[in-house]
Amino acid sequence: MKYFIIAGEASGDLHAGNLVKALKQEDDQAQFRGLGGDLMQEQGVELVQHYRDMAYMGFIDVALHLRTILRIKRRAQEEILAFAPDVVILVDYPSFNLRVAEFVKKEMPGTKVYYYIAPKVWAWKSWRVKSLRKYVDRVFSILPFEIEWFGQRGCEVSYIGNPCVDAVESRAHKGEDFATFSERVGLDSAKPVLALLPGSRVGELKSNLPTMLEAASKFTEYQMVVAAAPSIEDALYDELCKGYEVKRVLGETYQLLQQARAAVVTSGTATLETALMRTPQVVVYYVGGGKVVHWLLTRLIKVKDVSLVNLIARKKVVKELLCHFMTAENVEAELHNILPDTPIRQQMLADYDALIELLGHEPVSQRAAKEMVMRLREKPESLL
Repeated sequence: MKYFIIAGEASGDLHAGNLVKALKQEDDQAQFRGLGGDLMQEQGVELVQHYRDMAYMGFIDVALHLRTILRIKRRAQEEILAFAPDVVILVDYPSFNLRVAEFVKKEMPGTKVYYYIAPKVWAWKSWRVKSLRKYVDRVFSILPFEIEWFGQRGCEVSYIGNPCVDAVESRAHKGEDFATFSERVGLDSAKPVLALLPGSRVGELKSNLPTMLEAASKFTEYQMVVAAAPSIEDALYDELCKGYEVKRVLGETYQLLQQARAAVVTSGTATLETALMRTPQVVVYYVGGGKVVHWLLTRLIKVKDVSLVNLIARKKVVKELLCHFMTAENVEAELHNILPDTPIRQQMLADYDALIELLGHEPVSQRAAKEMVMRLREKPESLL
């Protein structure tokens, strides 16, 4: 069968790559084409567009690059028509992918559309569930509480576990010690690591990294190490890190978290990955506009927490510093709570362990691939 897959950012590329690997095991005749990144390409996906040209965030950023986004959307539509896939698999990235889903169902009604890592419509822009219900044949959910939420709103949904579990379990250099890691990536093996994960989009990086650096630099007994994203040019990191003693690692985020004493993490998938690595963290996300924007967001967002860690655990496991609460002083104060061996740090680690048990250890990508292939072969009874 033929599969067209779209992932619009680094985390989606990672999970899509693992899914493709599993699909090849379930379908030895599989052909792949899509939009994504290097990890998808390594698994044999013929890329028609790299996600680095799609990673825009926020109204202003999207508006400034609207022509580029529309051009990429047209190209995706043309490639889907030309490839004539059996299924289009959408990975997160809802503002782009839901429009693709609509196009496919209108122009190619016989083609299945599956959503892997669904939009977080239960938190934000809940009207998008109408598009999911109308244009997506099945949602493959990665969060336990989504089953009830999507099901109550008329979506066909399956819970297949969380792909972050797979990604963390299959990471390279899993048993590596700190000295070996430090030598391999050029760090000081005599100083513990304070990891900074500022995000994989240019807007996120500009908004979050300067404050992260200002706060983390107060802890001179630690070395600051930034997890760099492959989609962002070195020159931007050089500009933002100017004046600070800070190292960068590329393509080593899990390995960095494995060795870090603590981390400051931009809200997103990385917060869950950090928890699965059992690294204490402060979750941050800066949005301009101060108290007014924060007030608006509290009325638009339908959940009390934004980090996946707190949402899945259904309790306050990690501290979230959002909007005007993300200041260097606040980040520094929270780091004082989790860098030493405090009761706060120990409780966070205990909550991480409970979260890990909740998500389970079943190979998620393989489970998703198996169900997708079975449904495409029209044998739903084999799922029972």
